[in-house]
Amino acid sequence: MASREVAPSLGAVLAGGQSSFSFELFPPKTDAGEQALWQTVRELEALKPTFVSVTYGAGGSTQDRTVRITKQIAEETTLLPVAHLTCVDASVADLRRVIAQYFDAGVNTIMALRGDPSSGLGAKWEQYPGGLQHADELVSLVRSLGAFSVGVAAFPEGHPESLDFEEDARVLAAKQDAGAEFAITQFFFRAADYERLVSRAAVHGCTMPIVPGLMPVTNVAQIERFAALSGAVFPAELAQRFAGIEDDQRAVHELGVEVATTLGEQLLALGAPGLHFYTLNRSTSTREVYQALGLNNSHLR
Repeated sequence: MASREVAPSLGAVLAGGQSSFSFELFPPKTDAGEQALWQTVRELEALKPTFVSVTYGAGGSTQDRTVRITKQIAEETTLLPVAHLTCVDASVADLRRVIAQYFDAGVNTIMALRGDPSSGLGAKWEQYPGGLQHADELVSLVRSLGAFSVGVAAFPEGHPESLDFEEDARVLAAKQDAGAEFAITQFFFRAADYERLVSRAAVHGCTMPIVPGLMPVTNVAQIERFAALSGAVFPAELAQRFAGIEDDQRAVHELGVEVATTLGEQLLALGAPGLHFYTLNRSTSTREVYQALGLNNSHLR
């Protein structure tokens, strides 16, 4: 693919010293779900976020929808779309084809992820025949195929397969060395975990912006399930605060917004380059946290 002129990279924007504010969306499996997604997109667009990311299902299970939705966001909204891509169940030739689709759609920012094993978290990772083994290899591939800005994942509480936090830091630095310009973390609930990640990564030469990912609690059982699936920890002290109100949806919502707002304030005070929200394709909680934090990204657009 030939190079072409593009706007300043997202990595450069995130490194510019002004706090970013962004959202993560996922491709729904039904037409009704997709209608709800576009409603959320329009609601979030009004906030003028720095970017929105669109996830990529395990084993490419949502590949077609991901590419199409990302393309529509690029063409039909004022939002900057960031497309996800994983190594799961894909050869290098498969990956090149998807990268070409993004390029042709005018999408120039990609989150390059190894991805979880297609058989589920906890299963042994196995390299797909003709595929890639690590995320840094995918970063290198994407960067070799066009003028892409590439982001990667980071794990404040440690990747489930890592031996320790030092290994996590070394891996993150290796992704930067391969050409990554920024990182977005898995969601977490303690600012100290983010502070430790940034500090250890810096020791290994990692200087790229690391954007913390937050997920406001709107359903206690759901957030506990997501935490278990991702390897994150739902702290006991936080679970205790939600104990007794699980069946009161309004109370859970209000406390979830309060907790996310407090964490956001702590992270920005620590010098985080911005905040990235896992929305689950719903905008209400995220918009309320945005308002509570007094964020405004209009100067970044």
